[in-house]
Amino acid sequence: MSEKKLMINSKSLNGEITVPGDKSISHRAVMFGAISKGVTKIENFLPGADCLSTIACFRSLGIDIEQEGSRVEISGRGIAGLQKPAGILDVGNSGTTIRLMIGILAGMPFESTIQGDDSIAKRPMTRVTAPLSKMGAQISGRNGGEYTPLTIKGAKLRGITYELPLASAQVKSAILLAGLQAEGRTTVIEPVKSRNHTEQMIRQFGGMIKQDGNSIVIEGGQELAGTNISVPGDISSAAFFLVAGAIIPGSEILLRNVGLNPTRTGILDVLKAMGANIAVEPYDSDSSEPAGDIRVSHSKLRGTVIEGELVPRLIDEIPVIALLAAQAEGKTVIKDAAELKVKETNRIDTVVNELKKLGARIEATSDGMVIHGKTTLTGGRVSAHGDHRIGMMLSVAALLCSEDVYLQDSESVAVSYPRFFEDLYSLA
Repeated sequence: MSEKKLMINSKSLNGEITVPGDKSISHRAVMFGAISKGVTKIENFLPGADCLSTIACFRSLGIDIEQEGSRVEISGRGIAGLQKPAGILDVGNSGTTIRLMIGILAGMPFESTIQGDDSIAKRPMTRVTAPLSKMGAQISGRNGGEYTPLTIKGAKLRGITYELPLASAQVKSAILLAGLQAEGRTTVIEPVKSRNHTEQMIRQFGGMIKQDGNSIVIEGGQELAGTNISVPGDISSAAFFLVAGAIIPGSEILLRNVGLNPTRTGILDVLKAMGANIAVEPYDSDSSEPAGDIRVSHSKLRGTVIEGELVPRLIDEIPVIALLAAQAEGKTVIKDAAELKVKETNRIDTVVNELKKLGARIEATSDGMVIHGKTTLTGGRVSAHGDHRIGMMLSVAALLCSEDVYLQDSESVAVSYPRFFEDLYSLA
């Protein structure tokens, strides 16, 4: 495990950044390109470790994929064109890859086994395998199919109506991908709306999908066609710079081409609620995935409450929002975020424990955390625990620290942002 000495006590951050392509959209673009007929070309693909795992899995399933940096070309043969893999499909550290892949593999006319790294082996899969089993999928694994490795025996699927117990874009997407192959109609009902990139992608590839409130309906047997996809910048990656610009005195940062899908912009709502100086300039585009530029500057911040329907729109940004709250006046409460316990780490406990090492006043709760601001951060040895978002959050926190900060497992940031440190320090 590597240890990196982080830059501390930055005077200010100034300049502009173009963040890498959106991770969620990059994953899905490869998946839909692979199960569609014809050529799909992807621009601004995120060449991070997680998305490269998705490419590797589909190559193992017989799909010809050319990838050079942020450009990808896929020669799809339709969902029936996938072939039985010669070996085990390995998703690495990618939860998105494994959960969505299970939905695709559930309807295949062959048996496959899928697994990931030690982190994936600890993440529960029942939330995906249970509804897919109701559709007729045959899935087995450790502890009754709760944990990887999972073996999926392809089966003829039937459409179901399924009400999600928790809002989860990954579970929803797995069911919809299975629904494309199922006989009849599949309906997914969400308790609150989660990110809708899968629904948008189905439309982009020529599929039909209907939405009525929190109900999403798809008919089985559809054939998708290859297309061209331009991936906007990842707002989850932009979030680290948005927070850095807001909390470091004298800072002003311009972020170019950031995705502004309304199901993902909860971080902007929180920043505005806390009093941040932030301006959004949307692009004039017909794309189903809106984008624009965001400018942020140092602000006097106040605490807030983050709960309910807002949480699914910023679930991946909560680690850095906790840092934001530590620099705001007053108390910030985050709740309804128990989903954080089943991410790359238990992000509730990890965020609390690591920020405490730097001097933050923060407490874990059963479904979130309570942060007391405004806190002067000191320094110390911290760890990303193999979680890219924890590593990036701690790197931003170090810029406020008065003493040396050493980050263990710093290489984990490459999962979603290979050039993160280069971009961050270019602003200092």
